[in-house]
Amino acid sequence: MRYRELLELIEEGENIQCEFKRKFSTPEKIAREMLAFANTKGGYLLFGVDDNKKIIGVESEKETTELVKDTALNYCEPPINYIIEYKEVNGKEIVIVEVSESKTKPHRLQDYQNSFDINTAIVPIRVNDKSVQASKEMIRIFRAQTNQSILKKYVIGPNEKAAFEFLAKNEKISVKELSSLVNISERRASRTLVKMVRANLLMIHTKDNGEEFFTAAV
Repeated sequence: MRYRELLELIEEGENIQCEFKRKFSTPEKIAREMLAFANTKGGYLLFGVDDNKKIIGVESEKETTELVKDTALNYCEPPINYIIEYKEVNGKEIVIVEVSESKTKPHRLQDYQNSFDINTAIVPIRVNDKSVQASKEMIRIFRAQTNQSILKKYVIGPNEKAAFEFLAKNEKISVKELSSLVNISERRASRTLVKMVRANLLMIHTKDNGEEFFTAAV
């Protein structure tokens, strides 16, 4: 990253692809940020920058680097791709960790389970300037995308028609709303909406609090 690009990144502030850290806190907290970037659009972790954009600098770039490497190796499952750079700003050292968007989502916080458990796995995603837990719907979509299992032949049933009719009058629909609308379990409503996303009939969106809603595909 060029010096000017770093200054512009800091000036823009924290957003969906940028997070500031005064210093390395705990491996779990940093892992959540790195995982969120990998599970979303990729992004940058800047160590030595305060939330208000003030340049603090790190006490030891070597120690910060080793902590980041240990976090990526032991707290992220499966491993994520990242690059570490260093830049001096106003005589203070900044550690830049660039995390690439993954092609093998979802990545979870290491839980030492032999297989992925959707009910317990911690799968962070990035929403605006926050890292939040992905919903089961989003996790299912990630797994389908990674497996390249797009639904090409999808039969539109009564539940799907009800969802479309609801969206014709409303901008969005949630799992709970579909469940109540057609009197089915939330689990079944969730699977219905996820399949509609996989069939490119709907789009999924995440609120700042991690809740999901669906809209008609453009």
